[in-house]
Amino acid sequence: MARRVYIFDTTLRDGEQSPGCSMNIQEKVEMAKQLERLKVDVIEAGFAIASPGDFQAVKAIAEKIKDCTVASLARAHEKDIERAAEALQQAADPLIHTFIATSEIHMQYKLKMTREEVLERTKAMVAYARRFSPNVEFSAEDATRSDPDFLCRVFETAIAAGANRINVPDTVGYTTPEEFTRLIQYLREKVPNIDKVILSVHCHNDLGMAVANSLAAVRAGVNQVECTINGIGERAGNAALEEIVMALKTRNDLFDVELGVDTRQIYRSSKLLTNITGVAVQPNKAIVGANAFAHEAGIHQHGILANRSTYEIMTPESIGLQKNTMVLGKHSGRHAFEERLKALGYTLTKEELDEAFAKFKVLADKKKVVHDADLEVLVSQKKVEIPAMYKLEQFVINTGNTFTATALVRLSKGNGNPEVLEEVSTGDGPVYAAFKAIEKIVGHSFVLEDYKVHSVTEGQDAQGEAYVRIRRNGRIFTGKGVSTDIFEASVLSYINAINKMIYEEKLEAQA
Repeated sequence: MARRVYIFDTTLRDGEQSPGCSMNIQEKVEMAKQLERLKVDVIEAGFAIASPGDFQAVKAIAEKIKDCTVASLARAHEKDIERAAEALQQAADPLIHTFIATSEIHMQYKLKMTREEVLERTKAMVAYARRFSPNVEFSAEDATRSDPDFLCRVFETAIAAGANRINVPDTVGYTTPEEFTRLIQYLREKVPNIDKVILSVHCHNDLGMAVANSLAAVRAGVNQVECTINGIGERAGNAALEEIVMALKTRNDLFDVELGVDTRQIYRSSKLLTNITGVAVQPNKAIVGANAFAHEAGIHQHGILANRSTYEIMTPESIGLQKNTMVLGKHSGRHAFEERLKALGYTLTKEELDEAFAKFKVLADKKKVVHDADLEVLVSQKKVEIPAMYKLEQFVINTGNTFTATALVRLSKGNGNPEVLEEVSTGDGPVYAAFKAIEKIVGHSFVLEDYKVHSVTEGQDAQGEAYVRIRRNGRIFTGKGVSTDIFEASVLSYINAINKMIYEEKLEAQA
């Protein structure tokens, strides 16, 4: 019988630490729901003690998710563990994930602790975590640069204290597949009680080997792999979930393991994360990149036409990419619209469907053909909308190469009986002028960290997606806007970022 390997997703914790990938609570909850549909085994929802926002996000996810284990990270400190336990109170299957560093460089310079002190802290804090949850994972930070014999002592101590998952992180992406295989084998041989736990790995991609190291560990006998959608994470990122899962599935002859993941939800998970963060994957990205199933060379095209397996080792359908022969436009009816959404994997309530169909009709008036990518943006955008303090009423832009760009922007503020505010500003370009007019209305100035626009589909009538990243008081907020007019998309993205700022500040004030 094939060995079961568990998928521990840390997109919402380690992945969110990636620059530009921050998410608000509503976005995290929506991403968690998609991970539940993907059928990952564990969702690491956040680091509860890190901030009031992180605590609220872990708490909200724990309340919503019922078919996955929900985890919160905690340092090996009582207050961290207590905060994680509090956030996970309503979880159907809570997991406290506690950690401490074990490499000489971390113990000496970061922790300023001796080996014996680290062992004592490990024993005490794992036991403390077990008081709050029957599921406790212990991680030895920077394990791959730790002394293997000391690592064995730490893990033996953690297991004896009550940990039922032991994680071996390659925290700085230092190891290689051969080294990692030897380390896992050594741990399995030398830790006497290791057969009592789920053995896990968590690999970073600093040298581009995170996926290779994770797969090597699976072959060496680990039962759990920690990873993120699209490989997002600190520095060069984490091991990419979609690559690990499809490698294990496609080469099951080599790995001989069982997974619980529904691979047909992979593409949708990748797209949702991109829509939320605005961080796109490169076209040649394995599994989910735009070119992953594209064939341009004549000899490849001939082979594909004869038999797809000549140049495709997996099918597009296996990751949720559907072939669409149905054209949707302004004359399409509700039934065709609903069936197409179902084919794309979306199940909406009647109210959600009514609103989505109304928006589809507006879009169809602007475009001759509405593509699947347009529908995905339309639906995913609605699912992560936040209460909006400011809404766009009107904008007018005057620009040219012989005079200074000018923008007039009119916004409504509040709900019920909104106040209408209007300002005019100039700038080095039309978009910058519009942003400055918005800042005048809001009464705050922001530092524009990033701004980009790309098309959702091809063609002259394609929708444009605009993403901005703004900074105020050391905090980063991201915004997204979509329109067939790139100026409108840009204005909407800036308003969206400001609304997120107001929303998050309000939540923190209530926490």
